[in-house]
Amino acid sequence: MRNTLVLAGCTLALVAGAHAGDAKPTGSQPAAKQVAQTARMKSCNADAKAKALKGGERKAFMGDCLKKKA
Repeated sequence: MRNTLVLAGCTLALVAGAHAGDAKPTGSQPAAKQVAQTARMKSCNADAKAKALKGGERKAFMGDCLKKKA
C-alpha cells in the first residue's frame, strides 16, 4: 500500500512538472493583431452604446462596424 502511494505521488509530481512548461509566460505581450482587434471592439462598442442599440440591431451593427474597421 505504501509503495502504491509513493508511486502515485511521484507520478503526480512528474505530470505537474511536465505541464508547468506549457503555461504561457507571464508578462508576455499580446500580438499586434490582438491589440488591433481589441481597439476595434472598444470603438465599435462605444459607438453602439452611444446609439443605444440593443439585441439584433446591436449585433448587426457590431458585425458591420468590425468589418469596416478591419
